[in-house]
Amino acid sequence: MEDHQYSVANTTEKRKIDMRSAISIFFTLLCSISVFSQTAAFTNVNVIPMDRERILLDQTVLVRDGVIVEVGKKVKIPNDALKIDGKGKYMIPGLVDMHTHLLSDGDNYPDSIAEDELRVMVANGVTTIRFMIGTPEQLILRARSAKGEIAAPTIFSASPHLTGREQGNNFVVKTADEAREAVRKSKAAGYDFIKITTFIDAPVYEAAVDEAAKQNIRVVGHADSRFVTVERAWKARQQIEHLDGYMELLLADDAPMKGSVSDLYISDPKNWESLDYINEKKIAEVARKTVASNPFVNPTQHFMKNSFGLPRSEESIRSQPDFRFYPAKVQENYLNFYKRSRLMQVPVEKRARWVAVREKMIKAIYDAGGKIMAGSDTPEFLWLYGFAMHHELKALNEAGLPAYAVLAAGTRNAHEFFGTLDKVGTIEKGKRADLILLDANPLDDISNTKKRAGVMLKGKWYPQSQLDKWLDQIAPKIAGALLPEEKK
Repeated sequence: MEDHQYSVANTTEKRKIDMRSAISIFFTLLCSISVFSQTAAFTNVNVIPMDRERILLDQTVLVRDGVIVEVGKKVKIPNDALKIDGKGKYMIPGLVDMHTHLLSDGDNYPDSIAEDELRVMVANGVTTIRFMIGTPEQLILRARSAKGEIAAPTIFSASPHLTGREQGNNFVVKTADEAREAVRKSKAAGYDFIKITTFIDAPVYEAAVDEAAKQNIRVVGHADSRFVTVERAWKARQQIEHLDGYMELLLADDAPMKGSVSDLYISDPKNWESLDYINEKKIAEVARKTVASNPFVNPTQHFMKNSFGLPRSEESIRSQPDFRFYPAKVQENYLNFYKRSRLMQVPVEKRARWVAVREKMIKAIYDAGGKIMAGSDTPEFLWLYGFAMHHELKALNEAGLPAYAVLAAGTRNAHEFFGTLDKVGTIEKGKRADLILLDANPLDDISNTKKRAGVMLKGKWYPQSQLDKWLDQIAPKIAGALLPEEKK
């Protein structure tokens, strides 16, 4: 009898669970439909289409089923369409962050915060991202985003990084066979790119590049100046991050050192002495060779410039709008870094010189026909994804790129790199409706990308008031998500 009662109770509970599952599935489907099936019309909006440098004044942009169906002055608006007043406002394509990570990628935070992390990006106008160190969880998030199950950017994910030393979430590759196996595993798992980092011997790197070509998957990442070198990466036509290895290329022929200030070697004050031997006359030739090899360059300039170059005070850090998203312990650790790091031994003037050389290199690559892309390299050093994208746009502008070129770096150039420009990245009929509505013209001041009236993600409209509420709700959740053992 007791067994029977237990069985009945179990059956009843199972029905409740099944009902909850059915409701959950229904709302997931409803959410998916709402993402892709909303009809909306932006009226009287000034459109910066990014097909070429121009502004289309007082346009109507009609969106249906996640796609732009019409752009023009005389557009018939369906009666059931959501109307969004764009008078005096400016529309640009959604931003693309070409180098980002999640706090939840590591072991210090639970995977459960990942969806909120992605919403922070959307709230800042980022509608496409490239994760630069892959995890299996990212592949799940990529699929859920594509299906419209979560409010998240479109996701591309590079592989766990190939390195010569254990660094966490990586493939340690010390032989050609290990490199080839890592590439095959990454391709089979479904990653979009092979990520290269540091300490990889040249023959091992070349085996990885060769296997990637066989597997039809591109290689991206670092050009470790002590191992791979930029010249070898150029030969492989690798897409290079951070301008890694470039300072070494600019050393005078009679410089007493071969190493300079790139990648892992930034933190040693002795390496900064190399800046006294930089020959800026080499910049033009290095830029030309870069573009000839692979025109797509992602310097992550803001991260480099403002994390290691320019002085950063505790007051300025605490005043950042993204500071509140970090747990107190993380805040304290980074604040202490800036107080105690050996990097602080490097004179401010020398660090400013480093920034200036990097800016000249970025401008030279652009002038040579390079396709500069925008990447935040967040969430390290108290720069948070989403927020930092706008810092990156400003940093590229400060490097000498005109505002339109900066917008291209943050939008269409990345889609050209991905091979998706026929589907998204400009504001044209037939393109995916990833859009940002701005209160001011970004061609007048690139910082106007922060003055958002709202974001359209895959055809779903989110007014900025709603996005700001997201941020207010998410900040304490992420700040409180540090795993218990990490709080000690």
